[in-house]
Amino acid sequence: MIQQILALLVIVFFISRLFWQKRKKQISGGEFLFWLIFWVMAAMSVLFLRKIDALVASLGFSGSGIEVLLYMAVAILFYFIFRLRLRLEKIEKNITLIIREMAHINYKQNDH
Repeated sequence: MIQQILALLVIVFFISRLFWQKRKKQISGGEFLFWLIFWVMAAMSVLFLRKIDALVASLGFSGSGIEVLLYMAVAILFYFIFRLRLRLEKIEKNITLIIREMAHINYKQNDH
């Protein structure tokens, strides 16, 4: 029970920070909505952990609900890391193209 209360307090802290960032316009509306849904789902998972345990057991998994949630979270994090890596690679390619174009323009201006 203490772990659930602590987890909910942490989630409330993150949600409050989320609203603060939105008010300061540090995040977009879409990003705000995504993280709000994420943290609300996390809170619901904490609140209904016993029901998740029962669901996991009825599906035949040997672990508890929290373990299944943890495995899912790790898989989702790896997916996000993969997406970030792809986005970073695209940004690096765009920077390279911009630098090449700038160098080409500078070369033409200095040559003639």
